[in-house]
Amino acid sequence: MGLNSISPNVSPSKSPNLVSNGGHVKANSFVRNYCAGKNGEAGSGEWTEDIEYLDESGSVIYSGKGIRSVEPGVDDHVMIGGLKKPILNASAVAKIVEVVKRWKWGPELETQLDKLQFVPNMTHVVQALKIINESDALLSLFKWAKRQTWYVPNDECYVMLFEGLNQSRDFDGIQSLFDEMVCDSIKSATQFSAYNRVLKYLAKAEKLEVSFCCFKKVQDSGCKIDTETYNILMKLFLNKGLPYKAFEIYETMEAAHCSLDGSTYELMIPSLAKSGRLDAAFKLFQEMKERNLRPSLGIFSSLVDSMGKAGRLETSMKVYMEMQGLGLRPSAIMYVSLIESYTKAGKLDAALRLWDQMKIAGFRPNFGLYTLIIESHAKSGKLDIAMSIFRDMEKAGFLPTPSTYSSLLEMHAASGQVDAAMKLYNSMTNAGLRPGLSTYTALLTLLAHKKLVDVAAKILLEMKAMGFSVDVSASDVLMVYIKDGSVDLSLRWLRFMSSSGIRTNNFIIRQLFESCMKNGLYESAKPLLETYVNSAAKVDLILYTSILAYLVRCQEEQNERHLMAILSATRHKAHAFMCGLFTGPEQRKQPVLSFVREFFQGIDYELEEGAAKYFVNVLLNYLVLMGQINRARCVWKVAYENKLFPKAIVFDQHIAWSLDVRNLSVGAALVAVVHTLHRFRKRMLYYGVIPRRIKLVTGPTLRIVVAQMLSSVESPFEVSKVVLRAPGDSVMEWFKKPIVQQFLLNEIPSRADILMHRLNILFPTSAPEIRSLSPPKPLISAKAV
Repeated sequence: MGLNSISPNVSPSKSPNLVSNGGHVKANSFVRNYCAGKNGEAGSGEWTEDIEYLDESGSVIYSGKGIRSVEPGVDDHVMIGGLKKPILNASAVAKIVEVVKRWKWGPELETQLDKLQFVPNMTHVVQALKIINESDALLSLFKWAKRQTWYVPNDECYVMLFEGLNQSRDFDGIQSLFDEMVCDSIKSATQFSAYNRVLKYLAKAEKLEVSFCCFKKVQDSGCKIDTETYNILMKLFLNKGLPYKAFEIYETMEAAHCSLDGSTYELMIPSLAKSGRLDAAFKLFQEMKERNLRPSLGIFSSLVDSMGKAGRLETSMKVYMEMQGLGLRPSAIMYVSLIESYTKAGKLDAALRLWDQMKIAGFRPNFGLYTLIIESHAKSGKLDIAMSIFRDMEKAGFLPTPSTYSSLLEMHAASGQVDAAMKLYNSMTNAGLRPGLSTYTALLTLLAHKKLVDVAAKILLEMKAMGFSVDVSASDVLMVYIKDGSVDLSLRWLRFMSSSGIRTNNFIIRQLFESCMKNGLYESAKPLLETYVNSAAKVDLILYTSILAYLVRCQEEQNERHLMAILSATRHKAHAFMCGLFTGPEQRKQPVLSFVREFFQGIDYELEEGAAKYFVNVLLNYLVLMGQINRARCVWKVAYENKLFPKAIVFDQHIAWSLDVRNLSVGAALVAVVHTLHRFRKRMLYYGVIPRRIKLVTGPTLRIVVAQMLSSVESPFEVSKVVLRAPGDSVMEWFKKPIVQQFLLNEIPSRADILMHRLNILFPTSAPEIRSLSPPKPLISAKAV
C-alpha cells in the first residue's frame, strides 16, 4: 500500500507519491508523527519531520526523514532520506500494472498514467503487457503509449496484443490493430513477425475475406511471410473450395522465393493436379523428390488419378510403378481410377491386367467398376469377356443395372445373336428391371431382320404395356421389312399394327404401296393408297406418273383393270386430264391442243418441273402405245412451249439444226423426232433456208430406235454411235417425197407394232423405280390399240 493512501490529513496538493521497494512500502501498520510541517516554501523539497513506521503490535520498524516527492518527468529517481536512489524497472512496471488494473480504460486511466512520477519507456510497457491479461486494458495502455513521445514500434508488443485479441475472439479489433501495425511498419521501415500471427489467427478462424485482404496488405508492404503462414492460408482456401485463391497465394510464395516444406508439397501437388494444372503439379513432384522428401500416398493417388483422367496414361502408369517401388501399397481408389482411365481410353487389355492385380491385392471391385468394365467390353464387341465379367458380377451379389443389361443386349442384338439377346431380355424382366427405349428398339430391330414376326409382336406388346409409345418402334420394324423387300411380312405386320391400334405414318404407307406396286401386288396396293389419300395425304405428280408407268408396261387385262382403279383412287388432277384427253372435242368442249395447254398452265414449274418432265415422258409412251399420235404431238408441242425441254431443239443459223432426245423416253423421242422434222420441213420450205446439216442426237440407247423408224421411209440420215446426221440438201430433197409428207403429217407407219415389240426387248427396265428429277425411259409394250 502506498503511503499517500494512509495520510487522510495531508492535502492532495501536498500528498507525496512515495516509491520504495518497487513503488510500495510494505508494513503491517504504520503511523505518522509530524514534528513540523513540510518546508515546501523554502523549495528544499525535503521532509523536516520524522516518520515512524510501526508494525501491528505498535513496535517501531523504521524511523527517519520522509521520502521526497518526485515531480513527474523531472527526475527518474527518489530520495530515501537524504539518499538519492534510481527507480527500478520492476517498480516502474508494477506501478503501471497497478494503475492499469485499477482504472482499466478511459480518460481516468490516461490521466493517472500521465501522473506517473517517472518517464516510462517501451520496455516498461512491454513488461506490463505481459502481466495484464485483459484485452481492453492491454489496448488502452498501448494506445496511451502510442501518443507518447518516447513510443517506439515494438514487435513483441504487437504479438501480445494480437494474442489477447485472438483469445477474446475480437477479430474486428485484430483488423483495426493490424492496420495500425502496417502504418507503423511503413513509417519506421520495420518488419514485424506479428504479421504472420495475424494471418494465422484469421485463417484458423476461417475469415476468408479479411485474411486475404490482410495478406495482400502484408504483400504490398514488402514484409516477409513465413512458410507456415503460407501453408495455413492455402489450406484455408482449398478447404473452402477456392483453389484459385490458393494458387494465387502459392504463386506469391514462389515469387517471394519462400522455401517450400513438406506440408506445402502435400497441399499443392494434389490441388494442382485436380484442377488440371498437371505440368505444375508434376514439376513440384519432381522438385520434392530432388529435396529428398518422400511423397505421401495422397500425392501419388492424386497424380495417378489426374494424369489418367487427362489421358496421360504413360505418366500415370510411371507414377504408379514409382509408388510401388517405394513400397507403398496402392489403394482400392487408385486401382479404380487406373482401370477407369484405361477403360475409357479404349485400352481394355491393360485395364483387365489392372483388374486382375486389384483382385490379387485383395480388393473387391465395386458396383460401378463392374458396370464400367462390362459396358466397355460390350461396346467394343468383346462380348465373351463382357459376359464372363457379367456372370462374376452376379456371383458377387451385385444386381446389374438396366444400363448394363442394355449395353449387353444391344451389342448382342447388333451382332445378330438372337438367342443371347432374348436370354438377357428375359433375365432383365425377371429381375424386375424395366428395359429402356433403346433396348426395345435394338431388340425389335434384331427380330425384324431375323423375320421373327410373332416374337417381335410379343415384345412390342410388352413394350406398350410398360407405358412406352410404340408407334415409332412399330413403324421402324415395318420399314425394316419394306427395305428387305419382304412385302408379305410387311403387310402381315401392318395388319398386326391395325389390330393392336398402332398407327403408322403416311411416308411408310407410301413406301409399302410402292413396294406392292413393284412386286405386282396391285390388289394389296389399292387399299394402301386409299388409306394414304383418306388420311389427308396428297398424291403428287410423281406418284401418279409412277402408277401410269406400270400401266404402260402392263400386258395382262386383269392387272390393267387394277391399275386403272388405282389411278382413279389417286384423285389427282392428272387423272382427270388423262380421261379428258381420250374423249372427243364434243365432250371436252374445246380442241385437244387447248385442253393440253390448259392443264400444263396449272403446273407450278418452280416446284414440279422435274415431276412434269417425268409425266410428259411416261404420258407420251402411253399415248404412242395407244396409237394416239396426234394427241402425243400436242403434248410434246405444249411441253416444249413451256420450256420443259429448252435445249432439245437448236437452230445454228445456216450451219446446223439439231434435235437432242437423249433425255427422253422412247415414246417421247419418237414423237419429238417426227414433230421436229415436220417443223424443220416447214422452216425450209416456207423460208427457203437450208442448213448445211441436220443432226438428231440420240445417244447410244435411242440410236437404233430412231434409225429403224426413219429407215422405213428411206431417210438420208447416216447412223453413228450417238448421232444421226444428214446434209441439209439431202434432207430437203427427202422432205419432198409424198411418203415423207404423209409420215410427218399423220403418224408413225403401221410397222409400229413390230417396233414397239423391239423396244420392249431393248429397254426391259421399269421406269417407276427411278425417283430422280430426270425422267426415266419406260418400256413400251408391244400392245397397241
